[in-house]
Amino acid sequence: MQGELGYAYGMWVVAAFNVGIFLFFMLSFLKPRGSDEWRSMGVVVAFLVALFSEMYGFPLTVYLLTGWLGDAYPVLQPFNHKFGHLWVVVFGGSTLAWAVVMGLSLVLMLMGYTLLSKGWTQIHAARGSLVTDGIYAYARHPQYTGLFLVIIGFLVQWPTLLTVLMAPILLYAYVRLARVEERRAEAEFGEAYNEYVRKTPAFFPPRNQWKGFLTVQVRDKEAQ
Repeated sequence: MQGELGYAYGMWVVAAFNVGIFLFFMLSFLKPRGSDEWRSMGVVVAFLVALFSEMYGFPLTVYLLTGWLGDAYPVLQPFNHKFGHLWVVVFGGSTLAWAVVMGLSLVLMLMGYTLLSKGWTQIHAARGSLVTDGIYAYARHPQYTGLFLVIIGFLVQWPTLLTVLMAPILLYAYVRLARVEERRAEAEFGEAYNEYVRKTPAFFPPRNQWKGFLTVQVRDKEAQ
């Protein structure tokens, strides 16, 4: 990246590298098995490509909005990372605004990856049996909750027209996938699963349970 006022884009290799890295993590924790899961993962791939293409390749969103935003936000510089960032520009372009935006996005993504990792660990250890304890005592689909938090974190960190439009599609795809999985679980586990559904929220536990949701200790039984 060049100096603060230089052209900060055209880094397509960096964009491709980031797509690959984040996709690797997603596939590590959300391994698609059937056609529904592969279709949902395809939306994740499209989201990542759209995000990092604008983050490092070409800032299409800011470029298109420059004429509209330029007068209201004179600090806007579409080809500079700091002053081409929509949220930072809207909040005055200060270093504090940049730190707050990046800090908030980092917190959301770390929370998301924590849930993805813990959910995968517990499911892996269960070997196909019904899981209702640990992190699954707080939500029926904690891995998808983690994915949602990562996506929201990305929208905070680097909002673009394409990712803002694609995010609801991605969320819908995984909500639909969760419903498909629940029908399978109901057929396999019967009333035990129905009882679990009645007392456990699908994605987001009550606010007063989030500390436990994020900090509950989960161990892979194979490692014990």
